[in-house]
Amino acid sequence: MTTTTAFSTGDAAFIRDFRTMSQFGSTENGGVDRQAASAPDGEQRRWLAGLLESRGFTVRFDRAGNQWGLYDVVPGAPYVVVGSHMDSQPTAGRYDGAYGVLAAAYAAFRLKAKWGSAGPGSQPRFNIAVVNWFNEEGSRFKPSMMGSSVYTGKLDLETALATKDAGGVSVREALDAIGCRGEYEGPEAAFCAEIHIEQGRSMEREGITIGLVHSNWAANKYEFVVHGEQAHTGSTVIADRKDALLGASMMVVAARQLADKFPGVLHTSVGQLTVYPNSPVVVPSRVSLLLDLRSADESVLSDADALLHQRITEIERLANVTVERHHSHSWPVTPYQPEGVELAGKVAADLGLSNKQVMTLAGHDSTNMKDIVPTVMLFVPSVDGISHNEHEYTTDEDIVAGLTMLTEVASRLCNGDLEPASAEWNLRP
Repeated sequence: MTTTTAFSTGDAAFIRDFRTMSQFGSTENGGVDRQAASAPDGEQRRWLAGLLESRGFTVRFDRAGNQWGLYDVVPGAPYVVVGSHMDSQPTAGRYDGAYGVLAAAYAAFRLKAKWGSAGPGSQPRFNIAVVNWFNEEGSRFKPSMMGSSVYTGKLDLETALATKDAGGVSVREALDAIGCRGEYEGPEAAFCAEIHIEQGRSMEREGITIGLVHSNWAANKYEFVVHGEQAHTGSTVIADRKDALLGASMMVVAARQLADKFPGVLHTSVGQLTVYPNSPVVVPSRVSLLLDLRSADESVLSDADALLHQRITEIERLANVTVERHHSHSWPVTPYQPEGVELAGKVAADLGLSNKQVMTLAGHDSTNMKDIVPTVMLFVPSVDGISHNEHEYTTDEDIVAGLTMLTEVASRLCNGDLEPASAEWNLRP
């Protein structure tokens, strides 16, 4: 897709850098494969470091692999943390997460220039930090949102570093291999802002440029292991089989049937199956699968969860298997701070950008950050709602509008527009 819009010099530079950034881990069909701590992830981190340092920012890596671009204006003051993630799913889109990191960098560049030209008394109250969170996607290492979970104290650092991928490589080893594990603790945050593509269709359909995220959907995520017994696929009679793949397949269907039972208010999926021994002539003896349930209604989620486990008990009997059940992680419906949503709404109105309040169905690093500091989450539209797909696309006009929006939101946060009358800053756990 092309655009005929005439952009300012600064906006055109942002678009060019987005094109450059999208070359790291690029795929033949226009997407990226830039999984956490992979070689392409390391390459784009070094590129981002160079971009930040060329504009006068100090770049540091913390112990969980999060990348920080720091600019200090007020000695000793906390930071407004702005950013997203640059890791991806396999054969993913260019915009998911990465757009938010580059937009954060450019917003910070513009604020630095603004502060540099401002007279005495026009300086901000807070410093600014651009962040590229580690392993938001969770495609190589589980769980997702790993870096922000460590930063916010929700996940133990040593547990995260010891986590291994399917090939047996630990997070610690992978980060060391690309030179991205530091000793930094991370900055003290006062506020946070993140911009992201919607990954849905509603904004595009309604002609809305900016989504003001007011809450997230709740989610329950599970790791199930179906145990059966190896047998010959040709000679073993059906009645004697303990087919772990049959049991897992029934669980996949059960998850979809639950979504059909609660149309529009429950999303379910099985995103990964690992079959053992995965031989064409062996009845599988073990299948691992990751299953998740999501809803904006916690009572629906609870009912669906109970029905799922009831159905699993039935599947064990029908498929003659046993199911090992592990709760991976979950999060409730929790709102973003209303005053942050209100501030973002005022900014959008001042800029003349069409906007509406929306919920996020997906998890984001900001859903962790909002639990420790006031956080503003913004969306720009996704064409046809496509995401986690090489054909993911957001127009240049919309990514530029989002950059303008994020810059002004970050400016007001740095100026203390959400600061309480007597602020006592909470240090991270």
